[in-house]
Amino acid sequence: MKKTGWQSIVILGAQWGDEGKGKVTDYYGSTSDYVVRFQGGNNAGHTVVVAGKVFKLHLLPSGVLHKNNTIVIGNGVVIDPAVLLSEIKNLEKEGHTFRLKVSDRAHIIFPFHVSLDGLSDAYKAKKNLSALSTKRGISPTYADKYERIGIRIVDFVNPVIFKKRLSLLIDLKTKQLSGVYGSKVKINSKKIASDYKKYARELKKYITDTSLLVDTALKSGKKVIFEGAQGMQLDVDHGVYPYTTSSNTTVGAVLTGVGVGPKHISKVIGVVKAYLSRVGGGPLPTELKDETGDHIREAGGEYGTTTGRPRRIGWLDLVQLRQSVRINGLDSIAITKIDVMDNLKAVKVCTGYKYKGKVLKEMPADLTVYENCKPIFKSFPGWKSGYGKAKKFSQLPVNMRRYVKFVEDNIGIKAEMISIGADREKTVIV
Repeated sequence: MKKTGWQSIVILGAQWGDEGKGKVTDYYGSTSDYVVRFQGGNNAGHTVVVAGKVFKLHLLPSGVLHKNNTIVIGNGVVIDPAVLLSEIKNLEKEGHTFRLKVSDRAHIIFPFHVSLDGLSDAYKAKKNLSALSTKRGISPTYADKYERIGIRIVDFVNPVIFKKRLSLLIDLKTKQLSGVYGSKVKINSKKIASDYKKYARELKKYITDTSLLVDTALKSGKKVIFEGAQGMQLDVDHGVYPYTTSSNTTVGAVLTGVGVGPKHISKVIGVVKAYLSRVGGGPLPTELKDETGDHIREAGGEYGTTTGRPRRIGWLDLVQLRQSVRINGLDSIAITKIDVMDNLKAVKVCTGYKYKGKVLKEMPADLTVYENCKPIFKSFPGWKSGYGKAKKFSQLPVNMRRYVKFVEDNIGIKAEMISIGADREKTVIV
């Protein structure tokens, strides 16, 4: 598929996040009218490189760097208004102008959510249960949303409603901080009320019914990209629970996190890093705890965009990818960071797991099984660098093309894009 010939695309992480979704979204964003973020919060980090300049985004969709786009933050996102305003101002200082719309149904993160996130993580770490949160208040905010005590954007910009709901929330969180965690953290209700009234005034011009906005755009023939955050294995339902994020990262989250019907989705692209990386605890069968893993980490700059934490590195895992293809209904994949593996003598791919004499081809839900799975590898000869100006698949190294073809054959769908460098121009369309 070329950049034209489509109306709507969902771009999802097919692994553990950090696959390079930002670059893929930015690439297709040049011919789109809307780019819509539908889940997660500023725990996500998308990096886009344009003409050698690096942009690190956390809440704003990656299409923000294209002037023709309207960028949308859907109701499934949890928003720290201070972070959002900071991102807006930083891009404006760089001379970027953009059209931003924020859902009136999205939920708000407060400082006490951040405090609770840290306390909860510390407690879980003592019990060896921690999935290493980013301590951005994401999980407590989603918890309040589903407990029906959260504060939405529409409440946030209504002074009367905001005062009433904030009072209730602060009362509950004060009890939680002291009663559950024995914390001496004091919630400064006056400062929060003052700061958030200011944030509300600044953000009010961006707020609208984004479900209606996107639906109207689609019905009028506009091109829309739905941009995911994190990745398939971090999905709270289908990922390696409890070592996941706090939201659904799979395709179904588009429908609930934006408010559009399934008939509006015409194509789903899974972004696949040519190896894999992740942060946090939990089993990782193909993990490389050796010099090769260290080399890939450094060559790929595998440190968290949001936290700066070093990522765990492993060989590409086709068991995980098969699950991603099935659950997300992927039509194709975009392979990123394949250039990071230049000059390795051998490149491996996990085709299945061994468990108690059996071969598993699909992801087990039972962690007691998963943590004892041993990877079954297929090894390929490596390839040299020097193809940085390639524009066609046929111009890529033979061994790289064989590697890509093996992946395609084993997951049942084709690669339509291969990224051979961080910059926007380092892209091969297959």
